[in-house]
Amino acid sequence: MGDYRTRPPQLRPGRALAHTTGASGSESPHRSDSRPPQTPRGARPADPVGRPGTTPPVPGRPTSFFWLFIALPALLFALITWQVAAKGPLLRLDARLSRALVHPDLFSKLLADLGDVRVALPVLAAVLGYVAWRARAAGTDRWWRPPLSAAVLMALVPALVVPLKEVIARGGTPAVPPGTGYYPSGHTATAMIAYGSATLLLLPWLRAAYARRGLVIACALVNVGVPFGLVRHGYHWPLDVVASWCLCTVLLASFWLFLTRDVSRSSRRTSSGTPRSRSGPS
Repeated sequence: MGDYRTRPPQLRPGRALAHTTGASGSESPHRSDSRPPQTPRGARPADPVGRPGTTPPVPGRPTSFFWLFIALPALLFALITWQVAAKGPLLRLDARLSRALVHPDLFSKLLADLGDVRVALPVLAAVLGYVAWRARAAGTDRWWRPPLSAAVLMALVPALVVPLKEVIARGGTPAVPPGTGYYPSGHTATAMIAYGSATLLLLPWLRAAYARRGLVIACALVNVGVPFGLVRHGYHWPLDVVASWCLCTVLLASFWLFLTRDVSRSSRRTSSGTPRSRSGPS
């Protein structure tokens, strides 16, 4: 025992010695063998140009959002429009589904009326005024851009829907008088853009999680109830409202991307010390 204590410590083969260069034939100052270090950065493979991975990964907009909310709805809208214009086999399924769902009543009419411009536009106008007032009072840089963008988006609805109605010239269901111009559904598009853009504008100004959750749920219920009322009352074929869903999903997703990009630009300007443009009432 005494002889063991008086000797200098012996290095065992195969053991790592920190900060020893060239141990066991390795040139790494931290490892004595060829195994990769156990740190997350060292174990992460390099990117295509040879740089090591970052910790954490650099955030970026996922491509799944693009496909789910922009590309896929756009493809579905193109497919439905082609089937309606060419009177394809999808119309037979559409007619059978309409016959099974049509049952005009007062409740379905009230739901459909929520997509009327006389109801939806005043709601959107009130939200635009409230958001503009809150943003200006808070001194937000370019406070007028989100409300103005929502107003422009609402103006795009008739600019897109009315020409499509004229070109496709689809007839109505047996529950409505003879005529054309039922594809796509204008009430569905009005409801989705008016209530959807109003929800996206209001969400940043709601601090309570339950308030934000309730607003999103209410918006979803309205945008499900309006198309259901239209189909239930016989105002539209099911494909008419589905096509408007797809078209307006693309518009709302693009609007949301614009809002998030605008907010991130304002945050960068504020963090870099750029003075805000508002110094008083304008």
